[in-house]
Amino acid sequence: MNRINLITLGVKDIGNSLKFYRDIGFEASVTGDEEKPVIVFFKNEGSKLELFPIEELAKDINEEHPPELSKGGFSGITLAYNAKSETEVDEILQSVKKVGAEVVKEPKTLSWGGYGGYFIDPDGYYWEVAYGSNWEFDDSNMLIIKG
Repeated sequence: MNRINLITLGVKDIGNSLKFYRDIGFEASVTGDEEKPVIVFFKNEGSKLELFPIEELAKDINEEHPPELSKGGFSGITLAYNAKSETEVDEILQSVKKVGAEVVKEPKTLSWGGYGGYFIDPDGYYWEVAYGSNWEFDDSNMLIIKG
């Protein structure tokens, strides 16, 4: 197990989340009705991202005794968009603001020498947008961290 092929976000309002992710540039494949999809897969490069109703995701883990849904606050999960420049970090964070995301950490030089910030999506998932000078990308835009 040395790879992640799919990251699933349990979302409260799948239609709203679909709109948000489309508005920030993701292309989607929707199963079911566009207004109330059953499941959404995004056609992004690298690892795949999926939206699924959070109650159904909990039932998928254990139908008889699903895990209790978080009462709010930090879930312990963050997602990352690794940029190819500091300028791209700034552009991404500005673009997500325009579609209603809350930027909770404005971009700045980070303790490890990189540059980045964070935003929160409509379901409270934290996204890091960061650049590191020692990062490279392969032909599929998968991140390669050197040194």
